[in-house]
Amino acid sequence: MKAVICTRYGGPEVLKIADVRKPIPKDGELLVRVMASAVNTADTRTRGLDVAGPMKLAMRLVLGWKSPRQPILGTVFAGTVEEANTDKFRKGDRVYGCTSGVSYGCHGEFVAVKADGVVAPMPENASFEEAASLLFGGTTALSFLDKVNPEAGQKLLVYGASGAVGTAAVQIGSALGLKVTGAASGANEELVRGLGVCDFIDYRNDDYTKKGISYDIIFDAVGKTSKSKAKLALKPGGSFITVGGASVAKESKSQLDQIRAWFEQGKLKSVIDRVYSLESTAEAHAYVDQGHKKGNVVLKIQS
Repeated sequence: MKAVICTRYGGPEVLKIADVRKPIPKDGELLVRVMASAVNTADTRTRGLDVAGPMKLAMRLVLGWKSPRQPILGTVFAGTVEEANTDKFRKGDRVYGCTSGVSYGCHGEFVAVKADGVVAPMPENASFEEAASLLFGGTTALSFLDKVNPEAGQKLLVYGASGAVGTAAVQIGSALGLKVTGAASGANEELVRGLGVCDFIDYRNDDYTKKGISYDIIFDAVGKTSKSKAKLALKPGGSFITVGGASVAKESKSQLDQIRAWFEQGKLKSVIDRVYSLESTAEAHAYVDQGHKKGNVVLKIQS
């Protein structure tokens, strides 16, 4: 099968197209024909070994010293079941899901995943590209919001509301009945307002801590604001959550089921900035590296 492999740590140029052996599913696993995936920050940080100081050593020990032990990156997939060594799915089922930990493996034509893992039927009315774009941001936003047990009517500020996690957090917050304010670059105001926010802050020209508004929850969806600063705009007992700390998102099948339900109900929509072919994966990485994508960058693996 064709796949994109990471030959060593470095810039997008280290990514190469290669013919590799197709995975063989074990008992209890599915072989999924991957139709679409996405390039997200988990992929670009792994490729570039993009972590601070001593964390680079830890990352090498976990992922591989000179290059990733799993050279095929990609943590999300949408496609069809090619083989099912389980009674939970059948050949031809349209599924979407995530590979956890250091498994990766989604930037190729096939991936083997556990049937009882983070995989579920796709939303019925979604394209493969739309389904793939829902996963990284949607599961991350849900995972972090679940940590603070939000209640309907509370005020939520999403800092970095135009990225993959931010666009999902804005919509999920609204679906949960929260009063959502989105903070992003003014160039993305139309996009963020279109996702259903109650208010918008251009964080390049306006300081959210000086608006005279207090929030129940501040969600830093890009890792670019601090807890000490957020406290200035939090209500007493309010919660600050960030993708930039030590806490990590934990994906689950129940999250996929909830995302599917919201998409089918029209409460959550796919936000896709650009679509690239598998052969153009290095270009997709270069674009994500710029840090200005709106929503998701999707890979169309097969037609």
